[in-house]
Amino acid sequence: MQVSYKEQGLQNKSDIKILVVDDREDNLFSIETILQKDNYTIVKANSGRAALKTLLKEDDFSLILMDVQMPDINGFETATIIYERDKLKNIPIIFITAHNYGEEYVFKGYKTGGVDYIYKPFNPELLRAKVSVFAELYRKNQELVANEKKLKTFNIALQKEIEERKVSEEKIKMLNNQLVNNNNELKAINLELDRFAFVASHDLQEPLRKIMLFSDKISMKNNVDEEVAGYLQKIVNSSQRMQTLIDDILRFSRHDVHSNDFIESELNILVNEAVSEIEIEIEKTKAQINVRLLPKVPVMPALIRQLFYNLIGNAIKFRKHDSTPVINIYSERISSSEINVPVLFNNIDYYKISVEDNGIGFDSVYAEEIFVVFKRLHSYHEYEGTGVGLSICKKIIEKHSGLITVESKKNKGSTFMIWLPEKQTY
Repeated sequence: MQVSYKEQGLQNKSDIKILVVDDREDNLFSIETILQKDNYTIVKANSGRAALKTLLKEDDFSLILMDVQMPDINGFETATIIYERDKLKNIPIIFITAHNYGEEYVFKGYKTGGVDYIYKPFNPELLRAKVSVFAELYRKNQELVANEKKLKTFNIALQKEIEERKVSEEKIKMLNNQLVNNNNELKAINLELDRFAFVASHDLQEPLRKIMLFSDKISMKNNVDEEVAGYLQKIVNSSQRMQTLIDDILRFSRHDVHSNDFIESELNILVNEAVSEIEIEIEKTKAQINVRLLPKVPVMPALIRQLFYNLIGNAIKFRKHDSTPVINIYSERISSSEINVPVLFNNIDYYKISVEDNGIGFDSVYAEEIFVVFKRLHSYHEYEGTGVGLSICKKIIEKHSGLITVESKKNKGSTFMIWLPEKQTY
């Protein structure tokens, strides 16, 4: 990987600093003149002590060129003192000498930490070449340092990311376990609620029958005045609403699903049976019910009959009083490739059955709420009912691995859409 001068902290060759140490001004001038062609930054010192003072203030030199023979402290002694400091021990030193001594003398220079020798009088090209080598080594070293810093930064970031990912995985694992536990608890609670609803509703039936029975007996007596008769009628009406509520709760809570519950059934037959049960209301309101050809699918007949009974009954109940109720029931087949509803299986074909009316409708913001148990958009003084009917429809369809939704506009009617799978997966 190529690292730029800027990334290394080196803008150009002038950032290569060289300390030249010699007790003679002419030698200092001569070296400076030779190296200035390469645009290095040259710092001069005229003695070993001066060099040490400079190095106390500045330690960012790329190279030191130092004369061996100097008064007071010679080059070898100065080099020894320089390399005692940790910050300076990596700066290469090239010794300058006017004498070609034996190997023992040369070895002494290397032993103090020197890396090379230059002999006087200077060969300009040789001096520039040697300095260039060490300048390049310094540049490479700085490049390695920069890369090392980058690598450390990257490793720290990577380690942090790994730790964060581990924490996230642990959180997800914990949340999944919590979700499983919550689901199990919810299933147990729902089962207990179903049992409670069945038992409570069943136990409420007997006292309710007695209330209705004795209310009827009292009202049949000849000496009951008009005011008491009015109160008794209110008792009977309230009891009838209570009876309807109990029946709805029982239907809502007592159905468990098994694979042998599903029977291949003609939906047109089930619709006709539901219509016959509500025949009196249909005649009273002169409702028109138009049923097109519906599919034959595996269903629990009693539940689907109840579904159509509730939907048709609702369409008649929430009619416009200034017009005849019209209810259209039709279907279309939806192939698995066309299904874009997330909660449905994407490898099964579905039948979409629509129950469309021209009733009072409602604001679309309540499209989800109306399927909530006991949820009513109107007072029972305006329209009879318990607010359980559509909840039962939703539960019936869920037991069939399907979906029920509604589209509606106020005073424009409603369309309930039921998705039933072509085959069951239980």
